[in-house]
Amino acid sequence: MNTQAPKNWKRTFGFIWTGQFLSLVSTALVNFALIIWLSLESGSAEVLALAATCSMLPQALIGLFAGVYVDKWNRKLTMMLADGGIALCTLIIALLFMAGWKAYTIIYILLALRSVGSAFHMPAMQSSVPLLAPQDQLLRISGINQMIFSISNIAGPALGALLITILPIEQVLLLDVAGAACAIVSLLFVTIPDPERDRATEHHSVLDDLKVGIKTITRFKGMPQLFLGSILVTILIMPLAILFPLMTVKHFLGTEFQMSIIEITWGVGMLTGGALIGLLKIAYNKAVMINFTYIILGAAMAGSGLLSPSAFIIFVVFTFLGGLVSAVYNACFTTILQERINPAVLGRVFSIFMSASILPSLIGLLGIGYLADIIGITSAFVIFGAAISLVGIISFFSPGIIAIGKKHITVPDKAGKTDLTDNAE
Repeated sequence: MNTQAPKNWKRTFGFIWTGQFLSLVSTALVNFALIIWLSLESGSAEVLALAATCSMLPQALIGLFAGVYVDKWNRKLTMMLADGGIALCTLIIALLFMAGWKAYTIIYILLALRSVGSAFHMPAMQSSVPLLAPQDQLLRISGINQMIFSISNIAGPALGALLITILPIEQVLLLDVAGAACAIVSLLFVTIPDPERDRATEHHSVLDDLKVGIKTITRFKGMPQLFLGSILVTILIMPLAILFPLMTVKHFLGTEFQMSIIEITWGVGMLTGGALIGLLKIAYNKAVMINFTYIILGAAMAGSGLLSPSAFIIFVVFTFLGGLVSAVYNACFTTILQERINPAVLGRVFSIFMSASILPSLIGLLGIGYLADIIGITSAFVIFGAAISLVGIISFFSPGIIAIGKKHITVPDKAGKTDLTDNAE
């Protein structure tokens, strides 16, 4: 664990954030442009659902094992290869489109391959942060990461909607290639150290290494419960995210413009939450903050389902609040893992969480349409929102969860290795 601040850590993150911002904006731009293109070309909800599945399922399946290799491989090279692989796939698809081959199957393959790249890039990036920054700056860095992600999610769709109307889809795809190239070039200017690995486990099988990741999670009192609560909330919120456009159009009788307002409002909320975490250095129990975000997020979703059709403005306010607390949750949860988990196995831990969250969520995504038709969209918001708040309330009665969020310092043990010691708030 990195207990001393590298002298050039701010410069390092400056390069990384610049490249990642350009890459994230181009990715969000292309993703939204693809959604619009598929919507206009097919007019089919099934096509969009299949595209969403292709963009998530490979990451969920491969993610279980990707973290094992992330912890074994050079993390800087892993990120560069992941970005490069995504760029190459996108370039090939763009060239095929230019040649006149515009089949939906090609889009599905592209989305699946991009998902594979993300399965390696995300855990490599997140597990590298504790090796690059001082421990007392991890939460602020997570907040800034949330700000960058939020800005890209606001700017990307807006640019995508504009460019798809003036450029052919194949030219829009090339922007993603340029964004990935920027991310790769930015990494050339930084040094990312790899953690010291246990030689006794070097020749472990993939399954053995995966078991090490699971044992790492369970060795901390309260960590399994924290994981479970986070996974449950992810499963509950993802179906609601799919229903937001229908909620706007069917319940509030909104237009496409109002749909875009809701998307932008969520992004602005996340940007605000990331700014609060990233710019303000406040001492608090991060697990307590996570529990509060569950309660507030659930209340905002349930409250949205109780609104009258004329209360669209209040729906916008609730959406902003949901985005804000989501950013706070993401920053706090990521920081707890980065502070507590040995960087040598952190890639596996992030991958396990990612897969454990996405796989059940895909089932929810497939069934939410039928459920919403049976009970109604507003009832789905009320029921799922109330369940999210209930997770937060129950979590307050878990001493382990509360303890895992307390401040702690890293100290060497008798063998010279590092371990973690709690330090009261």
